Amino acid sequence: MNLETDRSAEPAKTSVRGEAMLATLAGLLSPGRGILAADESLPNLNRQFAALDMPCTPESRRDYREMLFSIPELDRRISGIILFEETLNQQTRDGTPMGRFLEQRGLIPGIKVDHGLVELPGYPGEKMTEGLDGLRERLSGYRESGARFTKWRAVFSADDGHPSHACLEANVGALALVAALSHEAGLVPILEPEVLMDGGHTLAQSEAVTTLVLDRLFAVLSERGVTLEWLLLKTSMVLAGRSCPEQAGLEPIAEATLRCLRRSVPAAVPGIVFLSGGQGDVAATQRLAAICSGGAVPWTLTFSFGRALQSSAMAAWKGLPENRHSAQQALFRRAQFNGLAVEGRYSPTSEAAVS
Repeated sequence: MNLETDRSAEPAKTSVRGEAMLATLAGLLSPGRGILAADESLPNLNRQFAALDMPCTPESRRDYREMLFSIPELDRRISGIILFEETLNQQTRDGTPMGRFLEQRGLIPGIKVDHGLVELPGYPGEKMTEGLDGLRERLSGYRESGARFTKWRAVFSADDGHPSHACLEANVGALALVAALSHEAGLVPILEPEVLMDGGHTLAQSEAVTTLVLDRLFAVLSERGVTLEWLLLKTSMVLAGRSCPEQAGLEPIAEATLRCLRRSVPAAVPGIVFLSGGQGDVAATQRLAAICSGGAVPWTLTFSFGRALQSSAMAAWKGLPENRHSAQQALFRRAQFNGLAVEGRYSPTSEAAVS
């Protein structure tokens, strides 16, 4: 390693900007709390609303998210919330900007900055992420609107010899650029390289692909001189594909996930937040608990769940004002279970014990 050219080998720079990002990181990684991913795209949320016969309009989307964010004492188990751009730019029913609304409740506002997935030209079945055009200018606006961190998602298949070299390089290059631009704007980047659960790949194949992706991501971050102390990794648990006939139990999943992370993620990274990736809410909590109880690691481990936190709440709400309390209770219970998992205090009896 050439220390003269590799700026990642230097200590994290001290500056007002750096101090602000470290404060954001400390808040996001506070003990027993995780991040709520409420950044569903409009088509995604429209499908979820349609399945429950609910209209999907700017007002209904605002009402749904405001209902979630208004849960009493949500900040006991949720530290930050990833918003969709529309939500960050909205106001609550009483006219409070959404970023300020979250901060008043002890929640750190973040923003999804990518524009979704498209086909990678020349590589059928593989995806690249759009949204780099104009990102520097958008980041400045997001910060003015109250965002304190960003999130960018890239996806990789573990089936049929994937990912290709082209897919790997395109996506990790974009993740590294997003990290550098976020730091320039004083925003903490959450980098999300997701290995998809779709397909029939085994647990071993999932581990190999996850290791490959993370190895290359951190190599490129090092090459670009990105300060690792100022970012978070949002990663998949190591799981066999949904159609794989051999589904591993909790202990092998935890062992494979931790082995992969210990081999690939530098200790300088302050925290790793796990995505749920389409798992059921109880399964995601059980696996999170197994991983977080799997032995000493140099990072803070926690969760950044979307559907695995929201699915029961959305089903309870159904767009009806009279269902608001039951929907809020449903999400808060799941946040409590995941907080217990992070603390190593979750057990199957927790589901019945927590009220």
